[in-house]
Amino acid sequence: MKCPFCAHDDSQVKDSRPTEDNNAIRRRRQCEGCGARFTTFERVQLRDVTVVKSSELGGEVRREAFDRSKIEQSVALACRKRGIEQERIDRLVSGIQRQVETAGESEIPASRIGEMVMDGLRQLDSVAYIRFASVYRDFSEAKDFEEFASTVQQAGSGE
Repeated sequence: MKCPFCAHDDSQVKDSRPTEDNNAIRRRRQCEGCGARFTTFERVQLRDVTVVKSSELGGEVRREAFDRSKIEQSVALACRKRGIEQERIDRLVSGIQRQVETAGESEIPASRIGEMVMDGLRQLDSVAYIRFASVYRDFSEAKDFEEFASTVQQAGSGE
């Protein structure tokens, strides 16, 4: 494991323990070059999955490897300043990753992942859900927010 501070190739594991949700191993490491300490996480990857992205304008199709960190960043941004425990966010992201990897497909459309994130956020926090949807669905005017928020309010009240 390369040191993030000095790029030395060797580090020593000082402590290992499972994360709170038991979906990863947390390792405390110490660089043998500069002595700095840092933490790494080890997660199970069931299979390599390719995300298929298509541009609505030109019909151009791109493929890239599934990257959990992109979902983590999007969800964290949607949940920013909402007081949601990091553990709940991690569980949501791990659940989406598990769905993607156990779907039995080597390729998955980016739109399906976006819908998985929307479904998870809808259950987690309505404001985070609306924030994510505003970017994912490309809201361009205030009325787009109003219309979408009214559907969230109706669904939340059981109407």
